[in-house]
Amino acid sequence: MRRAEEYRASLRDGRTVFFRGRPVDDVTTHPVLGVAVNHAAIDYDLAEDPATRELAVATDPDSGELISRYYYLPRDSHDLLRRSALIEESTRRGKTLVVLIKEIGTDALFALQIVANTLDQKTGRAYLPRVRAFYEYCKRQDLALAVAQTDVKGDRSRAPHEQEHPDYYVHVVDRNEQGIIVRGAKVHTSVSVNANELIILPTRAMGDADAEYAVSFAIPVNTPGVKLIASPYGSPASKPGGDPIHKSEFEHPISASHKMLETLTVFDDVFVPWERVFLCGEWQFAGPLALAFVEFHRFTAISYKLPLVDALVGAGQLLAEMNGIDRVGHVREKMVRLIAYAQGLRALVQQAAQTYVEREIGETKIAVPNPLIVNLAKLHFAEGYHSAVQTVQDLSGGLLVTGPGQEDWESPTIRPYLEKFLGGKAGVGAEERLRAMNLVRDLTASDYGGYQEVLAVHAEGSLEAEKLAILRSYDGTRSKAYARWLAGLES
Repeated sequence: MRRAEEYRASLRDGRTVFFRGRPVDDVTTHPVLGVAVNHAAIDYDLAEDPATRELAVATDPDSGELISRYYYLPRDSHDLLRRSALIEESTRRGKTLVVLIKEIGTDALFALQIVANTLDQKTGRAYLPRVRAFYEYCKRQDLALAVAQTDVKGDRSRAPHEQEHPDYYVHVVDRNEQGIIVRGAKVHTSVSVNANELIILPTRAMGDADAEYAVSFAIPVNTPGVKLIASPYGSPASKPGGDPIHKSEFEHPISASHKMLETLTVFDDVFVPWERVFLCGEWQFAGPLALAFVEFHRFTAISYKLPLVDALVGAGQLLAEMNGIDRVGHVREKMVRLIAYAQGLRALVQQAAQTYVEREIGETKIAVPNPLIVNLAKLHFAEGYHSAVQTVQDLSGGLLVTGPGQEDWESPTIRPYLEKFLGGKAGVGAEERLRAMNLVRDLTASDYGGYQEVLAVHAEGSLEAEKLAILRSYDGTRSKAYARWLAGLES
């Protein structure tokens, strides 16, 4: 297993990354991208920390070697709960921001093995040995992985082959005995600038005419032709000389030191050797592969949301107490709603693991979180998040957006006024209250807060996608039969 410094060193490989229009020579030392690298290193630090090593490390049942728990194939509810607990702990260490550097990639590797097993059985192909070989390689090297799934899509009402621009979906443009050449772009690719390997998955179901778009593969991030254009969202604008403006820890207690980057991921005639190709033209399996991935990835999502909803509950309670309103009737009612929201999500996460379903990978059974419960949990989180944010802002007060900055607090002239006028109830000083306010501001009213609100709606699939998954997963046979009996339609 790798240490954090070995992980950082592995990223100095000549990858092509752009940030705010400029090429980045070394993502580990860049003033903005380096923050994302250090954030991602949390997953490696957990394996070295005696307090979390037992949670972060597992024994490979095949080799007997120690491996990251993320790479451990879950066999039962206990394994799923341990995986969920690790995701929750890493996100807690990330101050409510998911780390995702091994979480998302192993979600994809589990799904690829399940679908490759079915594909090979139905078609006589031999994709599963390729996927397994790649999985074993990543597991042994303890690699950091990114997943590029969402195509840029163009006209959402049209299939891939119907697009005016043929490259709106990643597709195969040539092939030979050595491999395939792909072209196109994916968007919203999380952690790609600081991963070792990039796994590409289809984003939707496809038809026969879309066969060249039904492609899945894996490549090193520094593969020629791969270009990563990093989103600047949440990063301060550059000074006239080009140097980024840093956030202060006082004003941004979360986002000053924790960041995750997304990219527009361009494939400019990228060569992929056959041993790294996991789907190529088998359009009937594009949809099943996309769905198999989200069955795992939405479980990852609801697990990493737990520290975030806990933070909302804690911040609301803290500010209500500091403002002296914690015993007011309507405030208690709002706290009950926050608690019910957070604990409801936690209960659904546990239920999804405990009522898992089994799928086959060769002779091995793998536990898949209950798809119905997972999507119910994700919908519960997404539909309630903005209301929870509103409640915490209501309990906190307007100083979230009108309060002083770090330079004011550090000024010998201004600070005495802040200390005199910005305290809370008796015993709550101005600094204590301002720091709590700044936490809520960063969590709900800053660019980081906006980032989390958009993630609640779109990340790991839209609300409509989750509703469709719920309808697809629910077996109404028993409840419909009961309704027929109640109506006197069955004897």
